[in-house]
Amino acid sequence: MQWKSVVDRFEEDLAVVLVGEEEIAIPIPRSLLPPKVKEGDHLRTTWSVDDDATSKAKERVTSLLDQLVNRTKQQD
Repeated sequence: MQWKSVVDRFEEDLAVVLVGEEEIAIPIPRSLLPPKVKEGDHLRTTWSVDDDATSKAKERVTSLLDQLVNRTKQQD
């Protein structure tokens, strides 16, 4: 999914970015934006799901839960 956005202003270490047709104001740490970004710059913002990272995180959680269940059973 891709949105158009524009840097509206800076407030200390935050950039207030207006996102989408509704121009929703979202504060974003300056460190997450390109180094030379300035007020009025238009940005392309793209988010996508990282299926591989999601799967690995689920595997880690499942493994931890299994360890906890086995540990509880061993204590009984």
